[in-house]
Amino acid sequence: MAEAASLTVSVWRGAEQGSFARFEVPARANQTVLDVVTYIQRELDPSLAYRFACRVGMCGSCAMTVNGRARWTCRTHVRKVVDADGALELRPLANLPVIRDLAADLAPFFDKWSRARGTFQPKDAPDGAVPEDFAVVPPASKQRREADAGIECIGCAVCYASCDVVAWNDEYLGPAALNRAWTLVNDVRDGGRAERLDAVAGDAGCHSCHSTQSCTERCPKNLDPSSAIAGLKRALFWDTLLGRR
Repeated sequence: MAEAASLTVSVWRGAEQGSFARFEVPARANQTVLDVVTYIQRELDPSLAYRFACRVGMCGSCAMTVNGRARWTCRTHVRKVVDADGALELRPLANLPVIRDLAADLAPFFDKWSRARGTFQPKDAPDGAVPEDFAVVPPASKQRREADAGIECIGCAVCYASCDVVAWNDEYLGPAALNRAWTLVNDVRDGGRAERLDAVAGDAGCHSCHSTQSCTERCPKNLDPSSAIAGLKRALFWDTLLGRR
């Protein structure tokens, strides 16, 4: 079957109360969804708002909702996601306020990183001072492997936009913030373990996760936030059982 000569693209325009606008875009070989959005902005409607930076799957800033699923648009080829009629529907990331068009406001997402105590706290350098020497962490240690499993998160918010719990509970910290907390809990150089576990133990924390694993399924970096959240639950259980809380 010959490929369609053009794509019908429905693009969200406006803020929370916006609507879709439809564009016809030429279909090209090896075309990414970001290519489509860029064509619309450059050739059809220069007022279209969206984000991108690296274009090569490194920064995550081009994430949008493509035919109902959060994705990095720079690494999403049109032929893999277009429907049978050659149509695309593009929205901003879900579970976040809309600034305009395809640009979501990530401030609530990063605020929750702060609430989960996602900042490294060196145990050997009080009051935020810089440690005098590098800490040696054996690469084969269990803690190092647990920390390494989630450390490559770049904060693109795809997991957050895909999370069913965030969708109905906007206080929930979300998979990225909890993944970051678990990474730091396992960092033997960090001195903020107790405060961090307190931060993720409440009603908005790890125990609210329903383990549907949408975050793990859709993470563009192939990380496993679901396992990180399960790790936090175990850590809290054992700390409570052993009287450390």
